[in-house]
Amino acid sequence: MEISDEKTAVQAQMLANRLKKRYRHLHKWAKRSGFDAFRLYDRDIPEIPLVLDIYDDAVSGALYKRPYEKDEGEEDRWIAAMGNAAAQSLGLERDNVVIKRRQRQKGTAQYEKIASQVLTRIIGEGNLRFRVNLSDYLDTGLFLDRRAMRSMVRAAAPGRQVLNLFCYTASFSVYAAAGGAALTDSVDLSNTYLDWARENFALNGCTAEVLRMEDFFARAENPGASRHSLIRADVPAFLRAAASARRRWDMIILDPPAFSNSTMARADFDLQRDMQELLANCLSLLAEGGKLWFSASARSFKTSAAAIEASLADRFAGIKVCDISEKLVDEDFRGKKPPRTFIVE
Repeated sequence: MEISDEKTAVQAQMLANRLKKRYRHLHKWAKRSGFDAFRLYDRDIPEIPLVLDIYDDAVSGALYKRPYEKDEGEEDRWIAAMGNAAAQSLGLERDNVVIKRRQRQKGTAQYEKIASQVLTRIIGEGNLRFRVNLSDYLDTGLFLDRRAMRSMVRAAAPGRQVLNLFCYTASFSVYAAAGGAALTDSVDLSNTYLDWARENFALNGCTAEVLRMEDFFARAENPGASRHSLIRADVPAFLRAAASARRRWDMIILDPPAFSNSTMARADFDLQRDMQELLANCLSLLAEGGKLWFSASARSFKTSAAAIEASLADRFAGIKVCDISEKLVDEDFRGKKPPRTFIVE
């Protein structure tokens, strides 16, 4: 199937019309809510399978794989035409609209650098500030569909000791710190993202320290240590070390990838395969009365709260799992399937 110039022009106009309509509605809501970034378009028109997010005066988007073969050059021209339509309809500089190609990713591919354009912004969300990179990675550093969950974490954080696993750029930890958490410990394997996380803390007036796992546990009982630690570690290894050290947290945030085969990890990770063991290891680190916040964004994730509860009931008496997914849908994600999110206690 080929895309003709005439058809591209028609689709570009369709996209422009849709973006104008969505922007008129959503930018008012976002301004009232204190958000600089929101989902503007999500494959609303089937023949235009784009996802476009606006970050203040710029757009980062992605083209999802289409169900037919196409010429690479023609696809590039089509993407350029859609970028032009987005810029013109929203009154933006063309260089501030970036559309990447997104296919099903395995391992750490979604986090790997794909360009060096360095189109960055500092955006506001919930009276907090975060750095986003709109051009150089498939993801920007801030998952907009987790915004409502971040707000819930902040509300639950006062006085709590918080552990954030697979922390990425640590936005959950920044929210927890802003909510009055006693401390936050954030774990990820990537130096790039831990440095990015440290910058996010600094943007919000907090000091966070990047540590190796060994140094973190060596300093765990030091009252002079930073309240906010960014720990470079493989999550399964960290959980084993934490169990050996008899560490406990009041809140654990678990937002894992569907799959990872990082060369820095001891073994690959598959959420569907490893979920029961991962959850059990997290629950064993909860302080009395603590809660585990577990989120899974993969569309293939179908496990219910009842199934999770049943799988863990033999090991944890009185376990309760609540599916809060439908409570986490903001205005810009209405009608879309939210990430499956559970509170386990």
